[in-house]
Amino acid sequence: MSIQWFPGHMVAAQKKAAETMEFTDVVIEVLDARMPGASQNPMIRELGAARQRAHLKVLNKSDLADPKITDQWIQFFNALPKTKAIAISCKKSGDSKKILTACKLLAPHRSSPLKPLRMMIMGVPNVGKSTIMNAILNKRIAKVGDEPAVTKQQQRHQINDHMILVDTPGMMWPKIQYSSDGYILAINHAIGKNAYDEEDIAKELGSILLRVYPDYLKSRYAMNGDDAIRDSIDLLETIAKKKKLPLNKGLLDTRKVATLLINDYRNSLLGRISLESPESRDLMMKGHK
Repeated sequence: MSIQWFPGHMVAAQKKAAETMEFTDVVIEVLDARMPGASQNPMIRELGAARQRAHLKVLNKSDLADPKITDQWIQFFNALPKTKAIAISCKKSGDSKKILTACKLLAPHRSSPLKPLRMMIMGVPNVGKSTIMNAILNKRIAKVGDEPAVTKQQQRHQINDHMILVDTPGMMWPKIQYSSDGYILAINHAIGKNAYDEEDIAKELGSILLRVYPDYLKSRYAMNGDDAIRDSIDLLETIAKKKKLPLNKGLLDTRKVATLLINDYRNSLLGRISLESPESRDLMMKGHK
């Protein structure tokens, strides 16, 4: 199943972002550190490249991601032209301020009242962009919510006499090229619930965890060598039994256990997890050629 999600308001948001890009010095793209590749919006890259803008990749929620994998992504992005990458947690006091420092380094020719540094912050929904904005401005100006696409319109903020920051709505793109990206975006709640089935994405999540973080599963769900787990379906059934979830008409309630696994992951109860690395993404993309 291919997951696609592109609400109508994002068409207008894309057009407005293209207009603002003309008057932008640095594009700040907020990524989810657990899925830096999948959470890159190709439209943002294309808009920035067309104007040859400096690009800051902010790997947010790094406190939830595998630190070794995050380091690999930082090195990967820093090797790209006109690009700087940093890892932050928007929940940590002061982390968001690192963004302004990095932007100054990317555009040293602009940071004065006559030539203020003009920045535009962008990203897919639910990567923590609104929380970052509130931290940078030291006040609650951006609405924060659990559902993706809370911010609907672009907003301009004068940080001081030499820095301007434009906040944009979370934007997806019209067609997600790789099916695995759709699943990973849905797992991380960057896509509206109406666009996917929780059981499907729980199976995808289970497959990744069995392959990369099996010890986390064993620890969280008290699994041992007697549990014969061949695939993600076996995993969900085993979790349901371990958690003693009630039966639905005599059968395991797969929807309930799917929700349990997804929420345990989203709430970081399994451990610090990254769903993709530069190497795994490269292999995935080569497999689609």
